[in-house]
Amino acid sequence: MGDLLEMYRSKVISADEAAGKVKPGDWVFYSHFAMVPRVLDEALAKRAGELTGVKVRSVCAVRPVKIVQADPEKKSFTYHSGFFGHEDRKLGDKGLCYYISSNYGESPAILREGHAAPPDVAMISTTPMDERGFFNFSVSCSYARAICEKAGTVILEINRNAPRCLGGVQESVHISEVDYIVEGDNEPLFTLPEVTPTEEDRKIALLVAEEIEDGCCLQLGIGGMPNTIGRLIADSDLKDLGVHSEMMTDAFMELFEKGKITGARKSIDRYKMTYTFALGSQRLYDFLHNNPACATYPVDITNSVARIARNDKQIAINNAIEIDLYGQICSESAGFRQISGTGGQLEFTLGAACSRGGKAFICLRSTTTDKEGRRVSRIVPHIRPGGIVTVPRTAAFYVVTEYGKANLKGKPTWQRAEMLINLAHPDYRDELVRQAEKMGIWTKTNKRL
Repeated sequence: MGDLLEMYRSKVISADEAAGKVKPGDWVFYSHFAMVPRVLDEALAKRAGELTGVKVRSVCAVRPVKIVQADPEKKSFTYHSGFFGHEDRKLGDKGLCYYISSNYGESPAILREGHAAPPDVAMISTTPMDERGFFNFSVSCSYARAICEKAGTVILEINRNAPRCLGGVQESVHISEVDYIVEGDNEPLFTLPEVTPTEEDRKIALLVAEEIEDGCCLQLGIGGMPNTIGRLIADSDLKDLGVHSEMMTDAFMELFEKGKITGARKSIDRYKMTYTFALGSQRLYDFLHNNPACATYPVDITNSVARIARNDKQIAINNAIEIDLYGQICSESAGFRQISGTGGQLEFTLGAACSRGGKAFICLRSTTTDKEGRRVSRIVPHIRPGGIVTVPRTAAFYVVTEYGKANLKGKPTWQRAEMLINLAHPDYRDELVRQAEKMGIWTKTNKRL
């Protein structure tokens, strides 16, 4: 341990010194979600006006990005994100954040196989070094290992409040692979605010919960509705559930604590809750710390379609922005406005469909309110101009609104249209029928709504 401590001390520098390692034209890769480096971002922002042509990328920054605030004219920095959260979305609306499109699970291979520019500088948040010289990627395994492997310079930002998340593989980096270390200010990790589910969320959750049985393996997305489903399951008599999910949520923690999750019937990673990043409450982060019931993996493992499918009865539960009468699912943009990203939705939809007894659900409220305060249908004749199809109609499975659920697998266009119109708010159904007739996907055999 003495040699490791000596090596550690030799690599410790200040945040400003670390920011000084960035050169004009560099690609700088931050870590992701709750582990986006805060101190290094602030230090790099101080070089606005000095540097030129620096490209910075991350995934779903959960706090304001300081390099962008310091350089709104993009003279020094251009910021990119692989998935928009609240902060990235605000920047994107102002032309200050550019989306990088890919299936989340492909991200490590994209770097390793040279499809995208490699990081000149990696700025990665981790836990403190352990007694064997390893730094844990904590609640954002994601593709941090691939970033470190491909980076010209690896800089770590240490956060003593980050939980040590036990893993399957690639959940840490050794000090011998690290160039510089910055001891951060140990600010608590970002926590998600409690989301109060709506009445529509509760109705949707009940419809989905009917499809879950003993031994199912769960994937839940973010938001009030997935957590509502989790709470319904917690109060049920279901047993021996498993977890294979991109995201670790509070709902899984609560299900585990109530004895609903054991992982005993999983085909792989048995008895483990498998995930690649966590975002939730402080209680969730405390739960994950050194917890052998959980296993964090890089995203190319958690989101591998083939690996997802190896667990029987895989259940994938995700949301969408709008769905058209062909069954095309838009989950990431409202017209030309980037809202979130592809993430792992397509991968988990395909993986669940390939799983023996698996089911994939796209859940959405039947209406939403636009910027002008008008109520609009989320079941639409066709995806609006600029809208991105996240899940093609060939992969669509269950669609659920507060008005019911429909299994679109193997259905002809006219039947899909009818099933989806039945899921729309009643105020919009007649117009949707008229549009379906114009589109040639309504026949005399369709019932009149």
